[in-house]
Amino acid sequence: MASDPHIDSRMLRRVALASVIGATVEWYDFFLYGVVAGIIFNKLYFPAGDPLVSTLLAYTTFAVGFVTRPIGGVLFGHFGDRIGRKSALILTLFIMGISTAGVAVVPTYAQIGIWAPVLLLSLRVLQGIGLGGEWGGAVLMAYEYAPPRRRGLYASLPQIGLSIGLCLASGMVAAVSHLLSEQAFFAWGWRIAFGASLLLVFIGLYIRLKVMETPEFLALKRTRREARLPFVEMFVSYRREWLIGMGARYIDGVFFNIFAVFSIGYLTQHIKMDRTDALLGVMIAALVMCFFIPLFGSLSDRVGRARVYMWGSLICGVSAYPAFWLIESQPGNTMLIWLAIVIPFGICYAMVYGPEAALFAELFDANVRYTGISFVYQFSGIFASGITPIVATALWKMSGAKWWTICAYVLFAALVSAYSAHAIDRGRRRGGELPAGRTGDANDASDTGGKRIANAS
Repeated sequence: MASDPHIDSRMLRRVALASVIGATVEWYDFFLYGVVAGIIFNKLYFPAGDPLVSTLLAYTTFAVGFVTRPIGGVLFGHFGDRIGRKSALILTLFIMGISTAGVAVVPTYAQIGIWAPVLLLSLRVLQGIGLGGEWGGAVLMAYEYAPPRRRGLYASLPQIGLSIGLCLASGMVAAVSHLLSEQAFFAWGWRIAFGASLLLVFIGLYIRLKVMETPEFLALKRTRREARLPFVEMFVSYRREWLIGMGARYIDGVFFNIFAVFSIGYLTQHIKMDRTDALLGVMIAALVMCFFIPLFGSLSDRVGRARVYMWGSLICGVSAYPAFWLIESQPGNTMLIWLAIVIPFGICYAMVYGPEAALFAELFDANVRYTGISFVYQFSGIFASGITPIVATALWKMSGAKWWTICAYVLFAALVSAYSAHAIDRGRRRGGELPAGRTGDANDASDTGGKRIANAS
């Protein structure tokens, strides 16, 4: 087991690598859509007389991916808790790769009319289902293999896949945009980024097929302690856990989509920043994030997941104000605008995203853990992530282009998440549990975390 000091270190490294690469592929696919939604799809697939309307329509299909993610989370969470983490992960990676590559060949509205957005929407649905099942399995593979005192660090490693995937997605679009003329980029160049997904999928599948099932799941199978209906068991017996988990998740979804998705359209259309420069700013922030995610994941092993998460939420909420003020006050200064994106998104956001996976995993027992963390992460994504670009665009429009209304929305999400993280920390202390990451026994870390919090309520 992962708690065994004699665990095969080579397998642990292989699991970590497989989790990172698989997560990278999934996030590249998912956020590639978001990167181009406000600059490509609004013009080629949702033409309208008002540019704002077409942008909102494009962001709506982006949001659909978040709506369908809970379906994938529940579906693959069931199989992951009943059959195994590894099998579910291989299937989700395959679904995600095929659906993303399909976007590369969808004709435009000018070519096939209404069927163009319909096909695009259908592929986005598949993307959501694939990622919905991917995230929980990827972090659990790393979490359940890791030594108990280092689970925050190892569970944060798959989270790096988000920043690498975002970096690849924005970097790929930026490179194609820079190398091709405007006409070639809109005609066919942007499709290259989607077609490249197939290569990443083959690499991810090759590595994942070489990984063994997690020790904790194998122990469940041996003792026949699997939940008969994991979702029902999770929904009924862990009601407080999934509620405060979704509350904690709020700032993650809002902050990420403000800076990684909404900001690109905001910079190019309102600030009139060059598209390549805007994408490069997000890409630099994603690169910086790769180093800070494991840093804060490791910090959560020492001081507690909920405490790091709570302070990270508050810092994220406050950081939006100076970031948008700098963007508005220095519209022609590319370096300062990049700085306004890199510091909050590359550093502050990592305080939340680093310890998040282990924080959610410890809310649930092993027999419903895949379902539980998938439900918390994916269902909350509907209101925390999917509608954020729409809400931000609407707030900005209704307020007469007042940037502080967007920041107020971020701060509200931060306060909700900070309160929820505090509730998790308070519940653990009332239940008599040690701070996260300091449990002395693997069973304490995996089998008692959720119910002790439940008893505290």
